[in-house]
Amino acid sequence: MKRIYALALSALMTLSLVACSSAKASNNVTDPNNEPVEISEGMSGGWAHSVDPAITDEQRDVFNKALDGLAGVNYEPIVYLGSQIVAGTNHCFLCQATGVYPGAEPHYVLMYIYEDLSGSAQIMNIADLDIGSFCEYGGIEY
Repeated sequence: MKRIYALALSALMTLSLVACSSAKASNNVTDPNNEPVEISEGMSGGWAHSVDPAITDEQRDVFNKALDGLAGVNYEPIVYLGSQIVAGTNHCFLCQATGVYPGAEPHYVLMYIYEDLSGSAQIMNIADLDIGSFCEYGGIEY
């Protein structure tokens, strides 16, 4: 269980770095009078981290809609990492993925799901989580 939490925290840190680099780029936004504009977290385009990583019934429904009819790999959502408001909503889940063949080893992925304004959902991307890529100290990989 400790490994899952450590993995979730690593994923959150990665998302934080991505969000911070996006926020730095968007701090240069100005209005028509060339005045700086405050970018809030709820505005379209920015990722908002989940305050509580527990998966709600609503989030599980979105997840299940997106995976409807998918075969070959079982995905179990572990943590809800956050959302992004677009013309609809992008969601990010940390999942355990296991192939549906004998001897398949589970691994972890980040699954990005798009939910449109009518409530339909589809998988946009599934990214393997390479835990070893987060483990670097002083230029020496362990």
